[in-house]
Amino acid sequence: MLKFSVRHYIYDILIEKGFSETTAQYANMICLLIAVLLIAFIVDFITKRILRRFSAGLAKRTKTNFDDILISNKLPRNVAHIIPLIILIEFVPQVFTDFDYTENIIEKTLKIIAILLTLRIIRSFLNSVKDYLKTLSRYKDKPIDSYIQVFMIFGWILGIFAIFSILTGLTFIKFAISLGTASAVILLIFKDTILGFVASIQVSINDMVRIGDWITFEKYGADGDVIEISLATVKVQNWDKTITTIPTYALISDSFKNWRGMMSSGGRRIKRSVIIKTSTIKFLNDEDIEHFKNIELITNYINERSSEIKKFNADNNVDKSILINGRNLTNFGVFRKYLQTYIERHSAINKNMTLMVRQLEPTPQGIPMEIYAFSSDIRWQNYEYIMGDIFDHVLAAVTYFDLQIYELSVANSD
Repeated sequence: MLKFSVRHYIYDILIEKGFSETTAQYANMICLLIAVLLIAFIVDFITKRILRRFSAGLAKRTKTNFDDILISNKLPRNVAHIIPLIILIEFVPQVFTDFDYTENIIEKTLKIIAILLTLRIIRSFLNSVKDYLKTLSRYKDKPIDSYIQVFMIFGWILGIFAIFSILTGLTFIKFAISLGTASAVILLIFKDTILGFVASIQVSINDMVRIGDWITFEKYGADGDVIEISLATVKVQNWDKTITTIPTYALISDSFKNWRGMMSSGGRRIKRSVIIKTSTIKFLNDEDIEHFKNIELITNYINERSSEIKKFNADNNVDKSILINGRNLTNFGVFRKYLQTYIERHSAINKNMTLMVRQLEPTPQGIPMEIYAFSSDIRWQNYEYIMGDIFDHVLAAVTYFDLQIYELSVANSD
């Protein structure tokens, strides 16, 4: 008969009452298991209450909101499970003293649970750090999610190694060394993760993309604001409110456009042209010049240029019986000057940035007249309104200079 002890207390009583040894062993194990589980449950309940009250009181007394974030991420609740788990691990040999095989399985299971609990606590802490850093203005545009995911990936790798080490009975170091031969397979499995990790570091170091940046990535159909940068993907909320997901490594392997420079410059570029029919361009005679003097924006220009041209032609005895001789004004040149003056005086144009009206290379349709300037308001809706207002005026003003805008005419098929 086994020597009397606490762990065999029920066993000894049942043997004395005439029960079989097997029955006594199972009854003893079940009673001890219920007692240990009950103790662990009570300790877990009490520990959670104590930690909850302590953390809540601490959060009220401190000025920082970091402890509030720890509570919201359930860190105290996860930490509270440590003591009950230790109790279970310590009492397993006592409960399953007559069941060595079951004891081995339960011990391994509890150790695996301990590893998973540790990873859960680490994740809660890292998520708390992430949420706290996002409340600080200097970290709002940083890819904090990527860094947290990197730490968690390494944590899970170590945790999985430890679990397999427990299951196989090998030491952690020996198990890790034995995986060296399978490194090629591991690299293949985690290819995207590794690429994403390297890309996240490069994106962060080179400051290529921040949260809140407006980017355009035609290959993936993305055109909008970056709302999340993680280890594997970058999420872009397009202007139609759809979400486009881009692989992080695509930011360093493909070409995309980041509009941050425009947003911080204080101006948004206007680069649009109208095509003037070549057949409507002409030299101006005296009657035309007198007519254009009535257009206020170019009155001074017409007076100065016409006086200068007349003086040049007189000094050089130019025969003006034919209009092409000597120097002349053209309705196209006067229109270009008019647009330049109009843009320079427009209240919505940024005067500190490039501003010009230029004539582009002739095309089969006509000669493009391009306005190149920057609006002082970079907001999309206001930008479109400013550009529309400018070209409404341009289109209406063309006829005042005896010019016409090219329009494609489609022959009637009938």
